[in-house]
Amino acid sequence: MRDNGIMPSAGFTLKGWMVLATLLCFFGAIAAANAVMIHYAISTFRGEQELSPYEHGLAYKKDIEAARAQESLGWRVSADISRSQDGEVSLEVQVTDPLQRPVTGLALTSALNSPPDKKFDTQFALAETAPGIYSGRLRAARGQWDLLLSASHDGAQMFQSKNRITLR
Repeated sequence: MRDNGIMPSAGFTLKGWMVLATLLCFFGAIAAANAVMIHYAISTFRGEQELSPYEHGLAYKKDIEAARAQESLGWRVSADISRSQDGEVSLEVQVTDPLQRPVTGLALTSALNSPPDKKFDTQFALAETAPGIYSGRLRAARGQWDLLLSASHDGAQMFQSKNRITLR
């Protein structure tokens, strides 16, 4: 064999169409995976916590005034959450005024909202079982929830709170 500075052929030659096909397959697989991920991301979670965020933003000043009015009441509201053997969750809310007297006659409603998915949200009313003590029961899965409490008297909103809780 003569040495002319050119290496002999090894039997495999990488052609231009092979490089093109390899690149197209590689980026096609990436695009397909991205398309699947985008589909599931969009179809499972809207990404919004508010149904109408624009209108809620416009009402921000009213929310601040309501929070100041609520603070001026000086109420102390505490909630106790427990799970029974049958899996039901019991919620007991105690409402007292600044002099530690029970606040009675409220229409107290509550909601457990699932932070990642609104389809698991549930609302329920609490009944006054003793002066200033409001109770209710519901079924809820284990995990993190937003507990929303809302108290009104004669149709006027008096108190509202939102707290992140963990149900075990």
